Amino acid sequence: MTLLTTWPESGPGTVVRRTSDPAEIAAALKPLGVRYERWPVREEVPFDSDSETVFTAYGPEIDRLTAEEGFTTVDVLGLHPGDDPEYPVRAKAARERFLREHTHDDDDEVRFFVSGSGIFYLHADGEVHAVLCEKGDLLGVPRGTTHWFDMGTRPSFTAIRFFHEEDGWIGNFTGSDIAARFPDYDTVAAGYARDEGAA
Repeated sequence: MTLLTTWPESGPGTVVRRTSDPAEIAAALKPLGVRYERWPVREEVPFDSDSETVFTAYGPEIDRLTAEEGFTTVDVLGLHPGDDPEYPVRAKAARERFLREHTHDDDDEVRFFVSGSGIFYLHADGEVHAVLCEKGDLLGVPRGTTHWFDMGTRPSFTAIRFFHEEDGWIGNFTGSDIAARFPDYDTVAAGYARDEGAA
């Protein structure tokens, strides 16, 4: 399930909020202009599905969101361990690209997780909000919002990406080292797994 953890921007010593309730997550993110939704999970869709399979399975949801938001480009991005000998290099490069704090001038960052997981860290209003997204989660980060994304040291996910601009993902990096001062994906996910096992 999804997890939202909020800390002061000064550091992770104090937890302001921690919840896995979808309604609470949506309510907490709404004042930031962040869109959070849960879509039906298509269990019959393999975790490493190709684009055609994903588009067929989630066609109605994709069409609805595209009509509502005026997206011009929709694609599917997948990164999974497997037989690809280039996976370690590709995974490291992808993680490093998104792990630095940045903004987008011309587009929102809208992602739906078909499988796997990742964490969006939103730096806004003096706080850092870590949103652990898993399959079935859609998150829309508005343009201009300072954020970073961590897929972990061994990424495994498939996501649908929505764009208003054909140029796709263009990040403006702030140069801040804030991402290094907060728990990374591996730390947050491991803690959440322990909590779920104890429940």
